[in-house]
Amino acid sequence: MEFGDQTEIGERGINLSGSQKQRIQLARAIYQDSDINLLDDVFSAVDAQTGSEIFKECVRGALMGKSVILVTHQVDFLHNADLILVMRDGMVVQFGKYNEILNAGVDFAALDTAHESSMELVEHSTPT
Repeated sequence: MEFGDQTEIGERGINLSGSQKQRIQLARAIYQDSDINLLDDVFSAVDAQTGSEIFKECVRGALMGKSVILVTHQVDFLHNADLILVMRDGMVVQFGKYNEILNAGVDFAALDTAHESSMELVEHSTPT
């Protein structure tokens, strides 16, 4: 954004894209300096490179030493989590560290395998 954190935002964020709204909400959470932060799918409206930067600079950077509860469908960064809860139909069906739940059950393993397959397709595809 042209004026950084001094950018004026229109009513209900009308002049912002979805990913910009996500980043504004994350910045607000960081500025609040709360001990506990709930992040609801902050990677959903951004590309992979931006998501990686958000994770490094915000989740692992500015929020280091804080409790962060990250709700996401992205599996890219879960190996960095202290604890993962896998939910289905509003119920926790698996929990533990990344390798524990990867080896323990079908739900998370299937999600992780699907992610690996899609990443391989992206890496091997050639731009047209």
